[in-house]
Amino acid sequence: MTAVELTRFRVAPDKVDEMLAARPGMVADFRADREGFLDARLVRLPGDEWLDVVEWRSPEDFAASRAKGANLPGIAAFFATLGELVSDELGTLEVW
Repeated sequence: MTAVELTRFRVAPDKVDEMLAARPGMVADFRADREGFLDARLVRLPGDEWLDVVEWRSPEDFAASRAKGANLPGIAAFFATLGELVSDELGTLEVW
């Protein structure tokens, strides 16, 4: 069962370029270090908000990743640019 992490957050306008520059490093670190990481997409929303859609092989893989936190430089650099967390949810992908 594919788990889908939906994280909505705000980024200050003066941090957007830094956040976008850090994104490839975060994804590369996830690919190298996070068992079950499948893919990530970043969606720009109105009002300085963003939606990060991250797919995991299972809810257990997501939980293991969450426990590691920002343990690698690329992940830490991306997280450092984020402002306010708006919401964070985990669902499952249903394919029809």
